[in-house]
Amino acid sequence: MAADMDVKQRFFPHTQDELKAIASDILRHAKALGGSDAATEISEGDGLSVSVRRGEVETIEHNRDKMVGVTVFIGNKRGNASTSDFSPQALKDTVAAAYNIARFTAEDDCAGLAEAELLETAPRDLDLYHPWNLSADEAVEIARRAEDAAFATDPQIKNSEGASVSAQHSQFVLATSRGFLAGYPYSRHYIACAPIAGSGRNMQRDDWYTSTRSADDLADPEAVGRYAAQRALARIGARGLDTRKVPVLFEAPLAAGLLGAFVQATSGGALYRKTSFLVDSLGKPVFAPHVQVVEDPHVVRAMGSAPFDEEGVRTRQRSVVKDGVVEGYFLSTYSARKLGMKTTGNAGGSHNLSLLSSNTRAEDDFEAMLKKLGTGLLLTELMGQGVNYVTGDYSRGASGFWVENGKIQYPVEEITVASTLQEMFRHIVAIGADTITRGTKQTGSVLIERMTIAGQ
Repeated sequence: MAADMDVKQRFFPHTQDELKAIASDILRHAKALGGSDAATEISEGDGLSVSVRRGEVETIEHNRDKMVGVTVFIGNKRGNASTSDFSPQALKDTVAAAYNIARFTAEDDCAGLAEAELLETAPRDLDLYHPWNLSADEAVEIARRAEDAAFATDPQIKNSEGASVSAQHSQFVLATSRGFLAGYPYSRHYIACAPIAGSGRNMQRDDWYTSTRSADDLADPEAVGRYAAQRALARIGARGLDTRKVPVLFEAPLAAGLLGAFVQATSGGALYRKTSFLVDSLGKPVFAPHVQVVEDPHVVRAMGSAPFDEEGVRTRQRSVVKDGVVEGYFLSTYSARKLGMKTTGNAGGSHNLSLLSSNTRAEDDFEAMLKKLGTGLLLTELMGQGVNYVTGDYSRGASGFWVENGKIQYPVEEITVASTLQEMFRHIVAIGADTITRGTKQTGSVLIERMTIAGQ
């Protein structure tokens, strides 16, 4: 335990109790000024990031951040201010600044803190903090191991965009005048590698990474480098395609982006502003009938886990999509009030989301999904920002592999895939058991019945 405390003190200047005392002082000062309600979030962070390229150190960065954000309400008028100075006078000045901003802002009937009965009064420990006591020299060595493994994979790996290693530690405390006071430390670590295969006009690049709360759960750097190299090698000799309509299999990391598109389209801000193609979609079929989307904020050690959201509202497991029908949005207190609804505990975004199919079987691995694809396009990279969330139109630059009879034939590049998200969601044929987690999203590969491929 003493060793754990030493590590914690190394990464954070303050203890949780010290941050809570500062937060309580801020709320008292806001009340003394005449604020009817107030909230504050205090955060600290410490991180080390290194990158190497061709064995040589390119960057070593150490970051140490701290921030206090203060929100003061005068009735339904709201003011915000922030500072990175933790001195008592600076904190008082920040509260005064937030109060004075609130005095001169317009009334907003939807402004205000979350109701007390929605707050998480006994947050559970989700095991989100695993310090990685890593020196710069050790981080460089790990990055070199990843890149060396990529070069050793094949003589055609002749260059590299580098490998990187990061260890990040943060903590925060959130307090509101409705009686909420809690916080916790958390960590995020990763190893990444981006090799280049081939030479001249036939060079191809790809990458891979591993990211977890605990360094013990990271993939071996050699495995990261080798897999990144294999991905780059597989792209050598890529060719174009003529325009056609075919089935498309989204590789699992890209399929997580489809889930992200759904979250954005069903988030409170887009819904109350009516800038989403999924306005008024609650209770309506949006996906194929076999598709489920589940949110579970309480998965131990997971990247998207949180016992409460950014407003202190308790998080909960829930079904977001059941049998293709939308059962829930992603709402904060403010956006929920704008919609005449209740917060879903998603101030700050979604928590661990899983895209599932009731038809998926344990044997539906990547090879099985290629067989389900039959003849069509395996999509492994998307480029550009060609998604219109108002209309649902979808058009992205892409590369991947042409597949015939369930077997990869050759790599393809310089193509565009196009459809609408409405059509793509409704025509999900299958979701694989080749599950991967990217950030807060978890999914296997996703097979779409048909999309337009624009090529030569």
